[in-house]
Amino acid sequence: MFSTQIIKLIEANAESLAHQVVADLLTNEHTPSYLRIPKEEATQRVFAFYKNLGKWIGDPNDDAIRAEYEKWGEIRCRQGIPVSEIAYSLIIRMKHLRRCIREYAFIGSASEQSASGEPLPLILYNVQELNYLIGDFSDRALYYILRGYEKQMKAEPR
Repeated sequence: MFSTQIIKLIEANAESLAHQVVADLLTNEHTPSYLRIPKEEATQRVFAFYKNLGKWIGDPNDDAIRAEYEKWGEIRCRQGIPVSEIAYSLIIRMKHLRRCIREYAFIGSASEQSASGEPLPLILYNVQELNYLIGDFSDRALYYILRGYEKQMKAEPR
């Protein structure tokens, strides 16, 4: 399927996407606290986000997402990153992800249509479905990262 090819493309380009997102995080007016996070740590975190995307959206069980994102909520809380900036960092990741999907779907759809034999409406449906799955994952990740943040706040009140 075309959406599987897009996921593989994203995972293959995870390093490049991670560097783009971190550059955005470190220069965006909505995420100034991210300047306190070591660049290597931020890059590895974003890299893992893209590299594991297929696993995250393909698993209807929330256990892995909950464990991973609650942990990161706790870490960001200890680092003193405001929750608004955490939410915006996820918005930035999703913006880059959606741009990548849009570009690949636009550029690749004509050649993939002839190679895969899928008609264009089916390709567009697959892209739409992929965007839905990614949006659903993003919502769950945000919930769990904020839950981890709250858990850390209760454990170590400031």
